[in-house]
Amino acid sequence: MSDRYARFARLLFDRPHPRVLRIVMNNPERLNAADPEMHRDLCEVWREVDHDPTVNAVLLTGAGRAFCAGGDLDLVGRMIADFDTRMTVWREARDMVYNMINCGKPIVSAINGPAVGAGLVLALMADISIAAKGARLIDGHTKLGVAAGDHAAIIWPLLCGMAKAKYHLLLCEPVTGEEAERIGLVSLAVPDADLPERSLAVATRLAEGAPTAIRLTKYALNNWLRQAGPTFDTSLALEFLGFGGPELPEGVKALRERRPAVFDQKSVI
Repeated sequence: MSDRYARFARLLFDRPHPRVLRIVMNNPERLNAADPEMHRDLCEVWREVDHDPTVNAVLLTGAGRAFCAGGDLDLVGRMIADFDTRMTVWREARDMVYNMINCGKPIVSAINGPAVGAGLVLALMADISIAAKGARLIDGHTKLGVAAGDHAAIIWPLLCGMAKAKYHLLLCEPVTGEEAERIGLVSLAVPDADLPERSLAVATRLAEGAPTAIRLTKYALNNWLRQAGPTFDTSLALEFLGFGGPELPEGVKALRERRPAVFDQKSVI
């Protein structure tokens, strides 16, 4: 792989087709949870892809039995304790979404296993999302004790409608790959064993298609997402406001202790 991708140490790259760049999130022992380095890599890599003249399409997946289990809890702890860390991750979370939107090359996500938090951002912000039927898509923000920021407000209502978006985002109700296809949250759901072949076939078709026409079509369609930018910016700001509040520490503690969180039922809002 060319030196232009060497700095992304938490990601693996290969070329299953001469003009398809496959990116693999590589932390399988922890279900590809995003530590600070991986989070930064997943924010910045899309700019590099956009400027790589040898790439016509991207295929994104996770190593092992998961797509990505979201942000590393140690990183969450640092964000609670340190304002500078919190602002760094806020900027990366913002740029992760906008860099995927503005990357001219079509992105295909192959969602194998759990996709949570930042992993769900990558799964659903891809231009074509292909899920294994047994995959589990979970937005766990309110269960953890923060507002659903990341990508949720910018794309869930557009994909599956406001009623389903509110149901899953307010309750943190998991969605299987099969159900995600039924409600329109993903492009396609396939048998688990077929996911690598089917996702590569789609990425290959994109790579062998008319590149200018495909990129301009993506650009035009993504104006729907650009229009929702202010809604996204607000949701992300409200999520990160919660990192200084009383609910998140209890949510993190409960997750570590594998028990239901017990939140104070009083709120000033």
